[in-house]
Amino acid sequence: MDNKLKFTGCTISTRSCKCFDILTDAQRKLLDDNSVNIQYKKKEVICKQGGFVSHIMYLEKGLAKVFIDNGENSLVLRISSEGTFLGLATVSEEHNTYQYSAQAYVDTEIRQIDVTVFRQLVNENTEFAKAIIDILSSNSVQIYGRFFCLTHKQAYGRLADILLCLSDRVFKQSEFELPLSRKDLADLSGMSSETVIRMLKKFHEDALIDLDGKNFKVLDYSRLKHISETG
Repeated sequence: MDNKLKFTGCTISTRSCKCFDILTDAQRKLLDDNSVNIQYKKKEVICKQGGFVSHIMYLEKGLAKVFIDNGENSLVLRISSEGTFLGLATVSEEHNTYQYSAQAYVDTEIRQIDVTVFRQLVNENTEFAKAIIDILSSNSVQIYGRFFCLTHKQAYGRLADILLCLSDRVFKQSEFELPLSRKDLADLSGMSSETVIRMLKKFHEDALIDLDGKNFKVLDYSRLKHISETG
């Protein structure tokens, strides 16, 4: 994990799950027997804030937006990519409803795991429980940093955060097809679509990025990182 990115407005979950390897053969079979893979189309709702929890969800493939809303306004908490969980806070039996909604940014495959079985594995396997706690802790630190930067960083720094997060943590390369619309980028960075469009044009003119339709490329990583860090 890149510790320098931890305290930016990055929305990408910072810790992926390798916890299934900790389970015994019998525990993995129990998990497999009580889980199912579901396909979600782009923009399809994966879970709804306030809905009753029956499963813990694991992203096998794709990209999802995690957000909260009050019917009028919404706030993006993070982006969940391959190898991350949705609904993990409900591993505590005190929480039986989803505290946020999730929506697929692209076609996404979700492994739904029966929440009762998941809780049983947490209780039975201390190493598995520790791995889950580590993921919850990492997600909390990432969200704290994001809220701080949304409040204190200027617009250019917030947009640079998002672009670097996509490059570093989702696609892990400097050139990729951008799956997010300008409105999606605006929601993530707490700005209007018009402001994001203007800033992307400025980044392009300054030779920081190349953006042709959905084809995106980081041209000057060091300068973009500097903008991200200084805001």
